[in-house]
Amino acid sequence: MTDDVRNIVLGVVAAGISATLGWLARTYLWRRRLRRKQAFFGLPGNSECILVVNRDSSRDGSVHRFDVFALLELSALIKDCGAHTQIIWHDATQQGFGERTEFCVGGPGSNRRSLAHLHSMLPGVKINMDAEAGPDQAAFQIGSERYRMEPGASEYVLLARLTTDQGGRPVFLFFGQRAITNQAATRYLARHHEKLARKHGSGSFCLLLKVVNSQAYGPDVVELVADVTRAAQTAAPGTRASHRAAS
Repeated sequence: MTDDVRNIVLGVVAAGISATLGWLARTYLWRRRLRRKQAFFGLPGNSECILVVNRDSSRDGSVHRFDVFALLELSALIKDCGAHTQIIWHDATQQGFGERTEFCVGGPGSNRRSLAHLHSMLPGVKINMDAEAGPDQAAFQIGSERYRMEPGASEYVLLARLTTDQGGRPVFLFFGQRAITNQAATRYLARHHEKLARKHGSGSFCLLLKVVNSQAYGPDVVELVADVTRAAQTAAPGTRASHRAAS
């Protein structure tokens, strides 16, 4: 074997080893990232979860198209985790808390399951569910702060991950002042779940998000207003109304 042939063979072998090591490293990082994602969502491989669907009373009980888009966003996350999902109407859900990961879409006005979670897990949150139009229609009261809706310009949505002291699978809540804000919250979760996992780990959190100019930008422009976990989980004996809306 000449020196030239030997150098070519050694080069090919070195390239093969480098490629193999690179593939192993990428595979390890991908698997570690997947495990972290599965842990955050409570969705190990081949596990089951439920998507709790609301009904839009203004549309003969059908699902609003923006809520359908929200379900599609969540379905992609679930598929990435290698889990399986079951879609259930909000008024047909009969399971305990933490048995399976649950994604609950829609506010308490259209989703009884959201209303139950709100009362039991987020007693510091009050939502004006009066159908009559007015400045406080669909307003959020969180602790002593009130957040009013300006349709198409400034709208709020709560994104929560809730667990109990006994552990179990988490419940994710997405309920906003309009259907488009529900989709905005699911999209925010899809984009920022790694950051949220690093910050909150496997614990509970409740974030207040603001959807900016949805009339022009749809669900894409979302701002984090505040982490309201403590206020949302604290039931105050009497809340003082504040009419300041976060900007």
